[in-house]
Amino acid sequence: MFNNIGVSGLVIILAIALIVFGPAKLPQLGRAFGDTLREFRNSTKGIADDGAEEEPKPIKIE
Repeated sequence: MFNNIGVSGLVIILAIALIVFGPAKLPQLGRAFGDTLREFRNSTKGIADDGAEEEPKPIKIE
């Protein structure tokens, strides 16, 4: 999704965010985004771990 964004694209996005939110709010927004991303990763990791712990049930063929 974001594979085609280069350095110039990131600079433009950062400049727009700086204009819209102001310099005082940017650290708070970055921290909130990081916390959200960390929580998302932990929850998806937990879901993947739950599926890996279950043993497959043997199939009975009669």
